[in-house]
Amino acid sequence: MAIYKQAEVVRQNQSPAFDAIHAPRTPTPFSGIYRCEACGFEIVSSEDHPLPALHRQHPANLPIQWRLVVYAN
Repeated sequence: MAIYKQAEVVRQNQSPAFDAIHAPRTPTPFSGIYRCEACGFEIVSSEDHPLPALHRQHPANLPIQWRLVVYAN
C-alpha cells in the first residue's frame, strides 16, 4: 500500500484512470505508482515505459495486472 506523510501534498481524485487495469508489457499510461491486482506488489513506472511482466514473489497461478494507485503530476 502506498503511504505518505504530508497530506497537503496529495489529493484524492475520482478519475476513471484509477479504475483501468493494464496488462504487463503495455506502455504505462501515466507516470506513477502501480499495484499488482493479484498480489499487491507496487512499482513505480514512467509514462510510455512498458509495465513489468514479472516481479518478485508473485503467485505463479495468477495473472499480473496493474492498476494506477498514485498519479505523479
